[in-house]
Amino acid sequence: MVIVMDHNATEEQIETVVQRLEDAGYRAHLSRGVERTIIGAIGDETQLGDAGIELLPGVANVIPIMQPYKLASRVMREEGTVITIGDVEIGGDTVQVMAGPCAVESKEQLFEVAEKIKENGARILRGGAYKPRTSPYSFQGLAEKGLQLLAETREKYGLLIVTEVMDPRTLPLVAEYADIIQIGTRNMQNFYLLREVGRYNKPVLLKRGLAATMEEWLMAAEYILSEGNPNVILCERGIRTFETYTRNTLDLSAVPIIKHFSHLPVIVDPSHGIGKFRFVPPMAVAAVAAGADGVMLEVHPNPLEALCDGAQSLTPKKFAKTMKQMAAVAQAVGRKF
Repeated sequence: MVIVMDHNATEEQIETVVQRLEDAGYRAHLSRGVERTIIGAIGDETQLGDAGIELLPGVANVIPIMQPYKLASRVMREEGTVITIGDVEIGGDTVQVMAGPCAVESKEQLFEVAEKIKENGARILRGGAYKPRTSPYSFQGLAEKGLQLLAETREKYGLLIVTEVMDPRTLPLVAEYADIIQIGTRNMQNFYLLREVGRYNKPVLLKRGLAATMEEWLMAAEYILSEGNPNVILCERGIRTFETYTRNTLDLSAVPIIKHFSHLPVIVDPSHGIGKFRFVPPMAVAAVAAGADGVMLEVHPNPLEALCDGAQSLTPKKFAKTMKQMAAVAQAVGRKF
């Protein structure tokens, strides 16, 4: 349930409510909005009732949350969450672009991509140091060496870094280098890993699972939020359907639906959603039109020689053209770019 406090509720009254909730067996999560404070009470309401909360001084209303996801719900936080990393905001008025190669291959590759995406307006460099691959014989990434190359590229070009963690054992190392920790589609329901990243005070990019419903996706986000990390970014990257012409089916309906039910920012990865470079630009443009807070694109200086996902990667020239198209649509729907 959610406890909505009066506009003029004092800190002492808020603390009294929190204490009452904890005494009753709930976990209390504070959300301080522009106009009022909301306290989310996480627990079994059928067993605990409302613990007399509505009678306490400073309480304006007690609202049950019907969805199984509590902290991710719009009921818990009416205004959208804006995640700030340095001078970059995700979830605000500006549509952010994360771009770069699927896998870190070399310093030369990263520097070339970073220079091109930055001059065309991207603020965040994506690149995998650890790569979960279907085949154990495929390129698995450069591991710590890849993280070091990403950090060197950040230092030179001033871009933020988003990179994937696959294993709780490497999480401390990835967190040391990354500005945004990515949880890939195969790990969306790795609940132990989700709890671990929830204990880090660092933004987490949570990709939708291959066959996950929107509710299952939000419940995965709930694991991170429930551990105290409020900085979750949801990423739609396509789901598995009966269609075989594309790599996955990019579910753009998820953007407005998730943003209706949840306050968390939502971005779209059309590269993985489509799997074929020629169809990525129109879906990137469509993602902006659908209300996405960001777009993640794979960019490689020479896709034919890419060690991973070359077929879905844009060349720097195609990326530049796509950025112009997205900028035009962003302006048309009242967003900055």
